[in-house]
Formats: sequence, structure tokens, C-alpha cells
Amino acid sequence: MRKPLMAGNWKMNKTIPEAVAMVKDLKERIADVKDVDVLICPTFTAISALAMETKGTNINIGAQDIFWEAKGAFTGEIAPNMLVDAGCKYVIIGHSERRQYFGETNETVNKKVKAALANGLIPVVCVGETLQEREANTYFKVIESQVREGLKDLSKEEAQKIVIAYEPVWAIGTGKTATPDQAQEIHAFIRKVYSEMYCCAADEIRILYGGSVKPENVSELMKKEDIDGGLVGGASLKADSFEALVKFSK
Repeated sequence: MRKPLMAGNWKMNKTIPEAVAMVKDLKERIADVKDVDVLICPTFTAISALAMETKGTNINIGAQDIFWEAKGAFTGEIAPNMLVDAGCKYVIIGHSERRQYFGETNETVNKKVKAALANGLIPVVCVGETLQEREANTYFKVIESQVREGLKDLSKEEAQKIVIAYEPVWAIGTGKTATPDQAQEIHAFIRKVYSEMYCCAADEIRILYGGSVKPENVSELMKKEDIDGGLVGGASLKADSFEALVKFSK
């Protein structure tokens, strides 16, 4: 049985004092939760402070990006060991916004995944199709290539440590909504592709849904067989709404 994971991607929000205040509130609200893993991915500047604030609690800390080199002349980038040193356990890789605005490719995703794993970090690897790809009916091909190319050449042990997050980019800011059935269809497809790559590891890895997860729709999503949690944006920025997501009921 896969343990659900609720991950909050704070994107470019919250100063250090704001982040600490929110986590102080959240950790009290969810202190008794044992059946769901909880992850918060703040901005780089708040990672260390939140790692200290959540020490000894059931909240894990992650980063929103990583670079594949250990050190060097890479202005503005951050190395895997730096994230570990700051207190990270997880790292988001290949988010749709990184692909859209900053030139992330399946090749760079693969490099980052391997660098994260080599340093003991758990990668949360994002895949998903745009509105144009959905309407052109090419989304299965797009997602398959993202999975196969972004997660290629892993060892058996590494393949078991991956988390995949499906983001229907077409459902973000378009007025369109992915139904639980649409989400399940893609999650099952991702698991099938991963099983062809790494056999039984596909049954073990968690696949999160990342398309506008809210307290209002989380229960219906989590009823689906292949949906193992959420990669949450806006609803993770407030303690009460993120609490509701962590404490979802099937």
C-alpha cells in the first residue's frame, strides 16, 4: 500500500518570517497525522529556517529546483549537497513553469534526477501536457516521452525512490478542469509506462496529481486507484486549507 504524499509547492511566495509563521501554525494543526507524508517546498531563502522549525515533526522540507553539478561557475544555481546541507529531503524537478519559462528539457530533468538521487534527495519529477497538446490529442505521446527520457538509466534501487507528479498544464489558468477520471487515466498510463521501464518499481512509486488540488476536490481525486497524493500550489499557502488537504477523507 502506497502511503499518500501531500506536497506544497510555494513557488515564489513568502518571506522567511511569513514562511516560519505559517509552518508554526501548520505543525500544530497536523501533529497527529501519521498516515500521510507531508512536504513543503518553499523558496530557497526559507529552506534552512523551515528545516529548523520542522525538526522532529511530521513535516518534510524540499526545494523547488536543483542543478546537476556539485560546484562551479554556475551563477544563480544551487548544488545538490547545498540543498541537503540546508535541510532538504525532497526536490521538485521539471515543473511545468521551469519548462515553460526557463528552458527545462527532458534531458536536463534526467541530469537533475540523477544528481538528486546521488545526494540522497527524493526527486518529485513533474510531467504533463499543454492545452495545445491536449487538444491535438498528442498528450499520451508527450507524457510518455517525458517519463522515458526524464527518468531513463536509473538503477533498480533508484527507480523505487522516485515520485512523479502529473500536472495537466491545460487545466491551469484556462478555465478548464481535469476531472478525477481524466487524472486517473493519465496516472494509470504513467504507471504503465514506468512498469515497462522498471517493472515492479511502478507499483511502489507514488504518483501525485498537480492540477489545482483544493479541499473541495481532494477526496474525489484520492479515491482513484493510481492517485497517491497532490502537488499543491495556492491551497498550500494557508495553514487551514493545507490542513484540510493533509486530512482528506476517502
